[in-house]
Amino acid sequence: MPDPRVPVLLYDGECGLCNGVVRFILRHDQKGLIHFAPLQSDPGQEFLRSKGLPEDNFDTLVFIPDWNRRQDGGYLLRTSGVLEALAQMGGPWASLSGLRVVPRILRDAVYSLVSKTRYAVFGEYVPVPLENPAWEKRFLAR
Repeated sequence: MPDPRVPVLLYDGECGLCNGVVRFILRHDQKGLIHFAPLQSDPGQEFLRSKGLPEDNFDTLVFIPDWNRRQDGGYLLRTSGVLEALAQMGGPWASLSGLRVVPRILRDAVYSLVSKTRYAVFGEYVPVPLENPAWEKRFLAR
């Protein structure tokens, strides 16, 4: 029976690094479980509003463990979201989720540094077709 959960990663849709991370997950998510939406999209903005999160801060990543039950509960920000996404991917990438033992304040300090320099280093996202057209169904919005 397929997993009824629909984990969703909200990301900065204009960031080259962020879109690279999304493509990495698309290629390596063994179960094809994780779905995506830009923070700037209607679903992303609606979620941010519903949780009282800033609607204009695209320096963070939001991981929702179950989009179908998003009203009920949790979400993870920054490195906690990244590590949970890695855990959900399975395979060798899941072992990286063990970095949760590093205190969040330290992990998120590194995340903030990368976040502040990502456009200078990786540039803005230039849309290109997905490697696998079937991946399109894993996006709530683009």
